[in-house]
Amino acid sequence: MKINIPNLLTWLRILLIPVFVTVFYLSDSTLNPHLKNLIATGVFLLAAVTDWLDGYLARKLNQSSAFGAFLDPVADKLMVAAALILLVELGRADAVIAFVIIGREITISALREWMAKVGESKSTAVSMLGKIKTTFQMSAIALLLYHERLAGLDFQTIGSLLLYMAALLTLWSMGYYLMMAMQRLKEI
Repeated sequence: MKINIPNLLTWLRILLIPVFVTVFYLSDSTLNPHLKNLIATGVFLLAAVTDWLDGYLARKLNQSSAFGAFLDPVADKLMVAAALILLVELGRADAVIAFVIIGREITISALREWMAKVGESKSTAVSMLGKIKTTFQMSAIALLLYHERLAGLDFQTIGSLLLYMAALLTLWSMGYYLMMAMQRLKEI
């Protein structure tokens, strides 16, 4: 494994997962609910920033690696899955929506691995639609983690709406990737 700044940021994202989850399992006498929401949201946002930053730095510093290309999406999916499961447990997200999003991530990861084995990984590269989906998803999760009102805005309602939109984009992008894979497979 090549040790470089992007890979270290990816490892940091993975290490933040138990920190993020543990915050909500502390007793209310140890950490009041407001602080739990605030800290968990901050940790999640830090992880989201490292997701963007590691890719940017890998390109900018020419520090891309095969291991980093493998580990980065794994870290992303672990963080999103942990957050969604936690939100379902807290009653802040619908289990069906969490299943749709997590199921899509597993499906597309498997599709990408298979396409790479048949030499067609470029046909399932991340699209703009996937990036938009990720933006909605990360924004929704952050708002649902915070869960409180701020400046008169109901973050639970806004986060729920964004999560439903993320689920729709999730299904749309999954369809897109599956169509791209089918077109390439017909050519082989």
